[in-house]
Amino acid sequence: MAEENVTFTLPDLGEGLVEATVLEWQVSVGDVVERNAPLVEVETTKSAVVIPSPKAGRIVELHAQEDQVVPVGDPLVTFAVQAQEQQAGIVGRVPTEEARPARRVRLKPPSD
Repeated sequence: MAEENVTFTLPDLGEGLVEATVLEWQVSVGDVVERNAPLVEVETTKSAVVIPSPKAGRIVELHAQEDQVVPVGDPLVTFAVQAQEQQAGIVGRVPTEEARPARRVRLKPPSD
């Protein structure tokens, strides 16, 4: 199967943050990573977080050096992924659907 390069940009880390500083890369160019594996530790004005890998694949390029400030939306890392892997884009797990309750609940009292 053919490989394609996919670039992952710095995601919006919440609460109006517009940039983050790269503290430490958990991967190197040429490494093969699994989805959700630790990718990079970044620091914002509010906290330091480890961003997990959104893809499984080989690291082709790191777009920022340690201690570099990266704006949200700028390239962070480029992966070489299998063509079908590009379809996946969820980081984490999709919750399983809970079973419907067996008992019905009345929303208003019965009229006599």
